[in-house]
Amino acid sequence: MDSIAQAEIIAVAIITGLAVISPGPDFAMVTRVALVRGRRAGVWCAIGIGCGVSVHLAYTLFGLGVVFASQAWILSLLRYLGAAYLIWLGLSAFWPDIRARLPGNVSERPPGGEGRPAMGRSARGSVFWMGFACNALNPKTMLFIVSLFSQVVSPRTPLDVELGYGLYVIACHMTWFAVVAAVLTLPALQARIRGITAWIERIVGLCLSGLGIKLLASG
Repeated sequence: MDSIAQAEIIAVAIITGLAVISPGPDFAMVTRVALVRGRRAGVWCAIGIGCGVSVHLAYTLFGLGVVFASQAWILSLLRYLGAAYLIWLGLSAFWPDIRARLPGNVSERPPGGEGRPAMGRSARGSVFWMGFACNALNPKTMLFIVSLFSQVVSPRTPLDVELGYGLYVIACHMTWFAVVAAVLTLPALQARIRGITAWIERIVGLCLSGLGIKLLASG
């Protein structure tokens, strides 16, 4: 392996790592899911996020990434869809409070974060698709992937190596956010935040809505 190839691999590894761990919608999403629904749900959400990255990788590896990124209407459409989804997710954090104030209803929030529902197949699918949509509709992920493969990866790089890079990017997303879900659901941490879990969910909901509004304003 020549020095240029080694430098490319190192660059892809470092840039991807820094991009994945930077706070954003995916981090807020996993935080909310893990705190509200538990570790397994958080891990399934992380898997969904990784699979969402594969959407951007697919059209980029087919040579369509630069074309999409250069089309203002595509970026605008993705921005509007992503922003609407984030705002909806953020506002949904307050749905249990709204229902609790309606006549004949009680709060859907279990006190202290207790009583989480078991993770059935439908629940796993729900959090998986939440993570998938959060990433697939994120125009910043699109621009990151397109920039990575157009500016860092050489045009002479073999397709199998590019596929390897893609799998690495997916694995980084899944692994990092699964670790985040695992840390947030550690018994010691849960014992400390048990009484304020509902407030954390509200704060994360506000962050998600805020990110959606910021995404709208960025155009």
